[in-house]
This record gives sequence, structure tokens and C-alpha cells, in this order.
Amino acid sequence: MDQWGPGGGKFVKISSDSHHPFQGRAFGGAKRKEIRGSRTFGSGYPYGVDNPSTVAGRPFPFGTWPLWWDQNFMGSGEYGPHLDAIRPGGMLASVSLGTTTAHFNVTDTEVYYAIADKESLSLLMISYVTWCHVVPAWPSKFDPTLSNSTIRLENVIQYFRASSFAIASSKYNNTFARSPSPNLTEHTPLPTSIEYSAFRKCIDNVTFNALPILNKPPAPTPMDRFIMALIYAGVPILLACAYISGVIVFIFYEIAGYIHNKVLQKLWVRQQLRKQRKAEREAHARARVAALAYEWYP
Repeated sequence: MDQWGPGGGKFVKISSDSHHPFQGRAFGGAKRKEIRGSRTFGSGYPYGVDNPSTVAGRPFPFGTWPLWWDQNFMGSGEYGPHLDAIRPGGMLASVSLGTTTAHFNVTDTEVYYAIADKESLSLLMISYVTWCHVVPAWPSKFDPTLSNSTIRLENVIQYFRASSFAIASSKYNNTFARSPSPNLTEHTPLPTSIEYSAFRKCIDNVTFNALPILNKPPAPTPMDRFIMALIYAGVPILLACAYISGVIVFIFYEIAGYIHNKVLQKLWVRQQLRKQRKAEREAHARARVAALAYEWYP
């Protein structure tokens, strides 16, 4: 996941033997320019919307899961808190987005809320503080089933990133939000104080440009290409060298064996010659002794 990145590339599928709860689904491939949805849950998908009335079974174009709402709204319960441990970016959380009159013409009640995975909110908070002068705040766990929850489905004023990120305001109530078969363009108009708010527009622009999304793999550098060329060219060369080395070793052992046998043969011949000469000397000595004995005793 990358802030400010362009996204794009080819989507891939979660391996069918990965034991992942959503194995076989596509993820990635969406571009940043496709990140903006509408005020209706289920919007913001650049591909994979076979049934607009449910988010269940959909792919993950930006690498993240959609939000989940109470009463398993639009099948979002399959992405619920029981999977927080493996949700990309961590558990679902929310954070307040307020500022001061030193930078924007706002009232104390003009506060917005961002809802997403905890990691996305933590990263975006830095950008919100830098560019929109948001008062720093720490994300806290978001549970839409609580009766005292600050934010409801009807309060969302903008979805992003395949409905995995939302900006909401308690001053807004979208009466079309829970339509059983939602029209992605039908919604209650925003109050003028929200629609023309410079602070809201700043939050919207920063979210569009800085929200973390899945980027395509980086293009290989010239050094990467050089290394890969060496690998592809080196394998057959190594095999040829190994073969030649084997032949050389075989020839060496054959020659060494031949020389060894020749040396042993010569040593054996010399030994036999020495034995023969010794036997001849001994026979000659015996004959000489016998001759002398005859001369002494005629």
C-alpha cells in the first residue's frame, strides 16, 4: 500500500490454496483516478460489480476490503469484526477531523469523521494535519452496531477506494442510504454549509490524492535486467561447465589410473628381475662351492 501512488497494473487473484477467506478473488489493478465513489455504499468499484445490491463476493480493486455496516447491510457482514485480525490495514476505526478558525471559516460544530482501516487513518492523519490543519487525533475502534455510535450509514457524505473509506458528518442524513437496491447516484443533497465548506473540500482533495492504495510492482531497473540476463545466460553456462568439468575429471582419473598401473607393472618387473639375478648368484655360488670341494678331496 502506498500513499500518493498512482495504482494501476494488472490485478491478481488470491491463491486458491492459501486458506484465505476470500481465496480466488481478484485484487489490485485499480488506478488512483478511479478512487472516488459516491455517497452510496457499494460505490467506487472500477470493476467486479456484478450485483449492485450487495458487496459480498466482490473483488478488491485497491487491495482493501469494504467497510461493514450493522444488520449485514448489503452483505457487508462477511468483512465484519470476526476478520479484523487479517483485514488489510488492521481493524475498522474512525477518527474525528476538526480544525480551528485560524485557518478556515468554520464553527465549533463543523467536524467530520473518517472511517477506514486503522493504518490508513493513521497515515492520512499526517497529511490532513499538514495540508488541512486538522487537529491531530488518534483513531479508535469503530463499531456501527453500537446504539451510541457517533456515525451512522446515513451520515456518509463520500465513499472512496471501493467503499473501503468514508468521510461522514453528523449534520448530514442521506435518506436513500439504506435503499434495498441502491442507486449509486441517488442521494439526499448536502447541506449548503457542508457542500461549500473549504475545510471539507480540503479533506476531500487530500483523501483523493493521499489515500493509500495498492500500487503496481515497480519497473525493473537496468541493474535488475542485467542481473536477470546473467541468471538466464549463466544457468546453461554453468551446466556446460559442470559437464566439461566432469569430463575433465573422468579423463584425469583415467590417465592417473593408467600411469599407476604402468608404474606398478614396472616395479613388478624389476622385482622379478632382482629375484632372478639373486637366484642365479646363489646357484653360481653353490656350483663354485661344489667345484672347490671336488678339488680339495680328489
